[in-house]
Amino acid sequence: MGAGTLTCLMFVVIALNAIAAAAGLALFAVAIWVAADGYKLYPISGVSGKDDIFAAAWIAIFTGFAFFLTCIFGIFAALKRSRGFMMVYLIIMFIIFLFECASAITAATNRDYLVGNSNLVKKQMLQYYADSSTQGKQITQTWNRVMEQVECCGADGPADWFQYNSTFKQTFNSAYIWPLSCCKRLSTFEVEDKEGCKVGKATTIFSKGCFQYIESVLSRYTWAVSWYGFSVLLLVFLTLVIAMIYYMQLE
Repeated sequence: MGAGTLTCLMFVVIALNAIAAAAGLALFAVAIWVAADGYKLYPISGVSGKDDIFAAAWIAIFTGFAFFLTCIFGIFAALKRSRGFMMVYLIIMFIIFLFECASAITAATNRDYLVGNSNLVKKQMLQYYADSSTQGKQITQTWNRVMEQVECCGADGPADWFQYNSTFKQTFNSAYIWPLSCCKRLSTFEVEDKEGCKVGKATTIFSKGCFQYIESVLSRYTWAVSWYGFSVLLLVFLTLVIAMIYYMQLE
């Protein structure tokens, strides 16, 4: 390969690495957003032992920043036209590539298990809501916040609370049909009609279920980690191919 062609190939490698470095930083930022759990829904996935979306986010934090650093090194190696540096770059990039593959696949498959339908989320709600255990307290706080903020009740609707056996039903059946968080509220956040809500007056409760909201949030987390991760992987794969061609042309 002529010197001019090799120089052009070098600039292509540098450009691809610059783009991949920026993409790696973006992946790093997105993964931090997911791991921070701004919607505070981790207890719902954590109680099932299927918190792989968040585990994948932590892997993506590492891989995103590692891509950034390694791509910067790749630019240096390309400018130096050093086969040794390029070999080190290619090996490190390939290892990070494998880690990011694991992260993206884990997030995508876990999402389908967790929110493929409402049954798992509903089962956890019925089992842990109002339970005195640490997990029960976390689930109770999470569901209360979701129901009050989103103005929803139960997973599929208010009927979840009296159609199925639950910890809440066993504890409060004589006093409440459903949690007070299902009750409509005034602008002061006080329950609008506590007595009416307690006896099941339809106009005093939130009629829609919360599962659609929970599913949408966990899907956002998944798309952020997995599908953006897959797009970064495609870019990195192209970068690796061009970098390998460049490496083979070096003397």
